[in-house]
Amino acid sequence: MRINRILLAGSLVSVALVIQVTVLGRLQLPGAVPDLVLLTVVALALVYGHVSGALIGFAAGLLTDLAPPADHAAGRYALVLCLIGYLVGLVRPDNGRFRSAWGPMLTVLAAAICSTLLYAGVGALVGDTAARHVGLVGLLFTATLYDLLLAPFTVPFLMALARRAENDPMAVEANGGAPQGKDVASGWLAGGTGLRIGSQRGGLRMMTARGRANRAGRIKGVKGVKGVKGVKSVRKL
Repeated sequence: MRINRILLAGSLVSVALVIQVTVLGRLQLPGAVPDLVLLTVVALALVYGHVSGALIGFAAGLLTDLAPPADHAAGRYALVLCLIGYLVGLVRPDNGRFRSAWGPMLTVLAAAICSTLLYAGVGALVGDTAARHVGLVGLLFTATLYDLLLAPFTVPFLMALARRAENDPMAVEANGGAPQGKDVASGWLAGGTGLRIGSQRGGLRMMTARGRANRAGRIKGVKGVKGVKGVKSVRKL
């Protein structure tokens, strides 16, 4: 991994973990706790790919295992997030863009379900019964619901931040610097709502430039006509 990826991923995972432990974990919500660390791993894996996603997921899961008030065996969530980061990175399109907002949303949905099932499965293998009183069905439903509600406010921002830090020219054409298509982050923000802010701004700029060019052409044309009339009048004299 590159140095900028390591620094950015470490910072984002640390901030997500602090918010999850100090804020989200104290909300006393029924069932599961909103998993901001999982959403951070998903966002970075969608930008960086499966290898970086697996490494980031392992490190993020290990930090979560060691952060208080952890009530499970160390390494359990590291294994889960490592697999989730790897699988999400494999889902990432080759061009780095989803055609609509449904791609990232379905990815978050699958990651939330798989992470809960994997966490429960690993807990059953090691004999950890800390979350048995909640019930697997209730835990699965609440975890998926909370992650889906939190994802639109976090994942697009994290993906755009990772893309900017990466200095990725994927969304820019080589000829004129115009966007080739929707970025995974911009597709999430605009694909589902039908709002294309960037294209609207570009259209307004093009219309303004064309208006200026037409005005300049008219002014030149008027000056040319006046010059021709002046020459004709001089010849008559």
